[in-house]
Amino acid sequence: MEIKKKRSSGMSKTIIENCCRSLDMIMGSFYIPKEDDLRPESVGEDSHFICQEKNSFGVADGVGGWIKQGIDSGEYSRQLMNNSLIALNHQEKRSGHVDPTRVLEEAYYMTNSPGSSTACIIALNDEDHCLHVANVGDSGFLVFRNRECIFQSPIQQHGFNHPYQLGCTSRFSDAVDIAMEIVVPVQSGDIIVAGTDGLLDNMFPSEIEEIITKAQDQDPAKLALIIANYALYNSLDRFSESPFSRAAYFAGKKHVGGKIDDITVVVAKII
Repeated sequence: MEIKKKRSSGMSKTIIENCCRSLDMIMGSFYIPKEDDLRPESVGEDSHFICQEKNSFGVADGVGGWIKQGIDSGEYSRQLMNNSLIALNHQEKRSGHVDPTRVLEEAYYMTNSPGSSTACIIALNDEDHCLHVANVGDSGFLVFRNRECIFQSPIQQHGFNHPYQLGCTSRFSDAVDIAMEIVVPVQSGDIIVAGTDGLLDNMFPSEIEEIITKAQDQDPAKLALIIANYALYNSLDRFSESPFSRAAYFAGKKHVGGKIDDITVVVAKII
């Protein structure tokens, strides 16, 4: 499998070459907001959408630091995902297919809430039978084939635990042209697992592989629930190694165990 990186309109683009075939995608999701004793009414900082009709979905994670300025850290991510759905419908009517990069751009310019957020928007394109992705920050996705991880999206970050993030305030946020475009050919039977860093900081690909192996006949929503609960368990483990603790080690930081966070999981099966 060959990976090539290109530059297009100021955005990095990753393409994995493969053959094309007629495909569809079924999806399900599960969300676990972290407990917050100071804000028990909070619905969390993550947001996501699923559009089965257009074979598209997205996840976003509002940056928690805004709460220090009295701003609901989840408001920007919720507005961004809602505007992504609106932009998706506009674009599909104009062009007949979904371009996640254009969807994210339009949603970004419509979103005026204070705050900032990571974002990952994924669409199955019926023309080339590939996943087309626009990604900003440390939300992301993995592709599993025959119960093995064949691709994981790279993290975009300024430094350890400081991801790229979209927002209205240029001083603290990044512009939408920083988004990475990713194109991944898929085939029938592939499973896509996408999520915010609450998933990706707490589960290694091998752990997700094990769950898929044991629950391969589960529908996407049930599989998303199982994976999310596993990530929750890992996030509360103060002693075992996690992707977050490993990243902290290589960054010269001290952290042991998982990372308590909101957890969003979207599972898509290619059929």
